[in-house]
Amino acid sequence: MQFRDLKRQYDTLKPQIDEAISRVFDEGCFISGAQVGELESMLSKYAGMKHCISCASGTDAIRLALMAYGIGSGDAVFVPDFTFFATAEMPAALGATPVFVDVSAETFNIDPNMLEMAVRYTERAGKLRPRAVIAADLFGQCADYESISEIAERHSLLVIEDAAQSFGGRIGKKRACSFGDIAATSFFPSKPLGCYGDGGAVFTNDDEAAALIRSYAVHGKGADKYDNERIGLNSRLDTIQAAVLQIKLDAFEKHELEDINDLASRYTEKLKDYVITPVVSEGYYSSWAQYTIRLKNKEQRCLLQKSLKDMGIPTMIYYPRGLHRQGAFAGMPNHGRFPITDRLCDTVLSLPIHPYMTESEVEKVAESVISCITA
Repeated sequence: MQFRDLKRQYDTLKPQIDEAISRVFDEGCFISGAQVGELESMLSKYAGMKHCISCASGTDAIRLALMAYGIGSGDAVFVPDFTFFATAEMPAALGATPVFVDVSAETFNIDPNMLEMAVRYTERAGKLRPRAVIAADLFGQCADYESISEIAERHSLLVIEDAAQSFGGRIGKKRACSFGDIAATSFFPSKPLGCYGDGGAVFTNDDEAAALIRSYAVHGKGADKYDNERIGLNSRLDTIQAAVLQIKLDAFEKHELEDINDLASRYTEKLKDYVITPVVSEGYYSSWAQYTIRLKNKEQRCLLQKSLKDMGIPTMIYYPRGLHRQGAFAGMPNHGRFPITDRLCDTVLSLPIHPYMTESEVEKVAESVISCITA
């Protein structure tokens, strides 16, 4: 059993993907081919945003979003403590200071009440300028953007949606990558919509920000690539990845999202009496980048993970430590402790899930978890 079976997905979509890749080779335009622009149009329409600018990775997408608004030295950027390193790494790489915020135990996303406290603490301390909040949509579910936006408006903060794990998720009818001032997503292979290498995209309705991002992504280019107006990056989505994503986006819309939600529902129905199952907030729709359960303690998780491994069932721990415990951020200012993050790091366990998983495989995993828990 695979944790996220990309081979099974490829076997299903092989004729279309092979044809799309063959077209790239026939045309011989491997960088900035027509497929890149075609994909950007498809993605912007899907997300309901005016601009989509593709780039080399989800990490670069966050960096480009920050660069477009001049985030840098002396700026405080508020980030959830329980998320992947890149969410805080990119502000730090630009000279800004990530300020960590604890999360909700139910949704795993940034806790608006704790965000308000962190912003006020930073304002009182007076050493940093509160500039932005990066709200990571963890495991497929969008953050609470209504509450986050209210806080941002009170404190004049930029809202950046880190939608690396939530492409396809929704709040009501509004889709991920359309919240806040600007959004970033990832096309890493294991993401809800993934390519066969690395890639990412930035979404915005801001014409000026979009123009800056297109420039920054190609060495700060001006009228052409040899007219360099600013210091930028080399961050382009290559044509082969764009071609693959065009085929995958079609499948994603037609059945993958619905299929993975059905599988997640089956997991929850089977497991809800034995472990703490994921909560999808009312009015929200998850794209299920991960299906993450919570155990009683670290010891129970270790025993369960080992038992499942012995049965041939892979699991993952996202994440074993919070950002405030990362050595790279030693000495960073913070406003207190992070009890929810610390508890989650000791108790979360992600089970295999993907749109091409069978119902019998879900049954096998769920029954194995139950047998281990009740043994």
